Amino acid sequence: MSGEEAAERARINGETAKIAWQELQRFFARGNAVAVSHQLDLVEVAFQMSADNKDQIKEWMEAGQVSRVSDAQASGWYDANALVWAVVVRPWVLVQPILNNPEQ
Repeated sequence: MSGEEAAERARINGETAKIAWQELQRFFARGNAVAVSHQLDLVEVAFQMSADNKDQIKEWMEAGQVSRVSDAQASGWYDANALVWAVVVRPWVLVQPILNNPEQ
């Protein structure tokens, strides 16, 4: 990993935060919310998206590990008042629900 890649990953990690799903509804409504599977590292997915690594993103999408947030997911998270990890990779907001959230 180059120094630039490490710096970019560190920047992305620093911009990742816990947030209530309800606060992200406007991004979902615009079609800009992307769900990331717990099988993947959210920071790594964000890094690959920011690097425009289309082959890797396509592989994750085909495996069902990265996808636009579905209506069912959004509704379930909203009803559960779910907390998610989120990070912005313009124009996308990548989200990963927090599994140990007691309200889920």
